Amino acid sequence: MSDKKHRTSRGELLFRLWFSLAGLGLMVAGLVYRGLPVGPAGYEAIGAAAIFFGGTCGWTVFKLWRGEYVTDED
Repeated sequence: MSDKKHRTSRGELLFRLWFSLAGLGLMVAGLVYRGLPVGPAGYEAIGAAAIFFGGTCGWTVFKLWRGEYVTDED
């Protein structure tokens, strides 16, 4: 395992989780409001946002689930 000073805190991981969930929610809300894009660039932008926010969300949930964070007691 890596040195504790280079690991993220639980609070930072929770912030990342809520930020990524908000990004996914805003992306879905935009798609519901505006509909699907017409050209390929729109799909590319949606795909990039989904990969970024979805990947961040999944990675953060994995880190929180495994307990790979620093607490104040460490």
